[in-house]
Amino acid sequence: MATLEKIRNKAGLLVAVVGVALFAFIIGDFLNSGSTFFRQSQEKIAEINGEVISIHDYQARVDEMSEVYKMQTGTSNVAEELMTQIRQSVFDAMVQEVVIDDATSALGLTVTPEELFDLIQGENVSPMIQQMPMFRNPETGVFDKAALLNFLKTINDDNIASYPADQQAQLLQARNFWLFWEKNIKQQALTAKYSTLLSKAVSANVLDAQDAYNSSVENSDIVYVMQSYSTIPDSTITVADSDLKKLYEQRKDQFKQAEGRMIKYISVDILPSQEDYNKAKAEIEKIREELIATDNVADLVNESSETPYVDAFVSNASLDAEAKLFVTTSEIGAVSVPTFQNDTHRLMKLVAKTVAPDSVKVSHIMLAGATDAVISARADSLKNVLKGGADFAEIAKEFSVDQTAEQGGELGWFTEIAALNGLNEEFKNAIFSAPLNDVVVVKSLYGTHLVKVTEKTANVEKYKLANVALNVSPSSKTYSNIYNDLNQFVAKNNNADKLDNAAKDAGYNLVSNITVTAQDQTIGFIQNTRPVIRWAFENDKGKISEIFECDNKFIVAVVQGKIKEGYSSLQAVSSSLRSELIRQKKGEQIVQNLASKNLTSLDAYAGVMGGAVDSVKFVNFGTQRIASIGLEPKLNAYVAAAKEGELSAPVAGQNGVYVFKVYNREKSETPYDEKASIQGIESASAYRVGYLSIQELINDAEIKDNRIRFY
Repeated sequence: MATLEKIRNKAGLLVAVVGVALFAFIIGDFLNSGSTFFRQSQEKIAEINGEVISIHDYQARVDEMSEVYKMQTGTSNVAEELMTQIRQSVFDAMVQEVVIDDATSALGLTVTPEELFDLIQGENVSPMIQQMPMFRNPETGVFDKAALLNFLKTINDDNIASYPADQQAQLLQARNFWLFWEKNIKQQALTAKYSTLLSKAVSANVLDAQDAYNSSVENSDIVYVMQSYSTIPDSTITVADSDLKKLYEQRKDQFKQAEGRMIKYISVDILPSQEDYNKAKAEIEKIREELIATDNVADLVNESSETPYVDAFVSNASLDAEAKLFVTTSEIGAVSVPTFQNDTHRLMKLVAKTVAPDSVKVSHIMLAGATDAVISARADSLKNVLKGGADFAEIAKEFSVDQTAEQGGELGWFTEIAALNGLNEEFKNAIFSAPLNDVVVVKSLYGTHLVKVTEKTANVEKYKLANVALNVSPSSKTYSNIYNDLNQFVAKNNNADKLDNAAKDAGYNLVSNITVTAQDQTIGFIQNTRPVIRWAFENDKGKISEIFECDNKFIVAVVQGKIKEGYSSLQAVSSSLRSELIRQKKGEQIVQNLASKNLTSLDAYAGVMGGAVDSVKFVNFGTQRIASIGLEPKLNAYVAAAKEGELSAPVAGQNGVYVFKVYNREKSETPYDEKASIQGIESASAYRVGYLSIQELINDAEIKDNRIRFY
């Protein structure tokens, strides 16, 4: 009882303690979940209509597209400039996917498995597949469905695990390549369904058809005279502020702007010094002496040159003018005098000459197996079968694991360099030494091949040439000097005002009032300036950046101000609006002046307008650009409505004032076909309606783009 009494007496304290404990438990759980939320927020690269896109998902898509590009181009690296384009393309695709999926889900639109099968390997194979070179007949250039089916059979082989490691890697890469396009084909089909549905809601009627026919069936030939607006000085025209404001309100939707930053920057070229040029000149002379003395040309070139040694013979036709002159006037072992162009020293040595075919046409059978022994045994067996008279093309179709199997293993024509770059030296040597129609076994980077040379070009003189290219580039000393000079300048002039005043005296060019948005990848024409743009969005007005190295330049930037998302101000766009109003007022002034003179002929108008009478044919209401005149829709309309032989009143157009006369009018002999006219209108509008509707979905979407935090 005593214990119970003590508990009762301390009840308030216990409630407080328990409350604190519960609070600690709850807040702890909140903080833990909060850290997860914070981490998720940090990983969010975008949000589209409430759907969060994580950096991991986005980067996976970027990596996927990069790999597809490498496979299609046969390259191993992707330049940063192209990576920028890939990132933008992936982002645009993900935005479109979200808005299309939202719209089609609401309508119940889908792409069924049966429809997808038909687009991939059925009767209506997608144009995306048909346009791929790998599925086209190399002789006719026409889509070859058999090549597609053979490819699909190869990448879906259940026994891929039994192949050698390098072939497994190739097949898995090919499978990923295909899955990428399969996803795109499905998304494109869904988008096409949605676009078609909307375009069918916009149809032409008989009035539209008749109007379209009338607009194009009648062509007018005119004589005209024109007075350009440039004949009146802009300074003589007054534009009221109220007129500017009125036009601004009318055009306001054209002036939407994204959030941005206004910056100014100093850029300094990182160029070689005279000392660097002198050193490079001495170096190329030293290399020349070594090239004359050595027989180990390949090692010397690979150590000294910007480009590697190519151990292959090339024909005269493959050489540039300088190399062509050298090889045709030199003996084997001769070394050229160094030449210098575009900051590069060039040196050549004629290593060897021969007379041989420039190109050979090759067919092959590529073999696969669990072990090298199995592959070797299969190669020997097939070689004996072929020696016995078996048809090479049929054996290739049955046993080759390469996608050329359906074409009888035909690889096409190779020069020595093409064979060396596409496969390896062993393959190159084999095909250029093999007798015509003999079958030889050779290994390449891709595996074991049975190779047959089926054709050779005529013998020509060929040359093996060593090329040394030595670029003159800034040394580390030069680099440091340029950097240190700029660094000291910034340290001394460490605020925006000082920088402005001192830049010119120091010989630096300061570029001001440059607007950048979060989506911009470059500043002007300077490449690789994305880090500068990211910095500008992370800092406030007046902040001076560190020194960035971009595209062989050092850049120091200053934030001049922030630009809010919304509409450009009247002040920001007043210049272009003022120009439009000036043209309009000049037109009114010229028209009024001409009307007051009561002129009755084109020659009289020409005298007053200071122009010459000219002519143009085939003008109708639908003419996009009038020959020798340009875009003048108002003139199109007036010509279409004018009476033949009657002098027009002055017409104020885009670029000047026109007076004209229709001297001939012809109607097309094409009869009016109401059905064809309606189909033509609907066909022309279908794409536009589909595209604009999807673009409108994107414009209306709520998109939070955080890419500036990551790239």
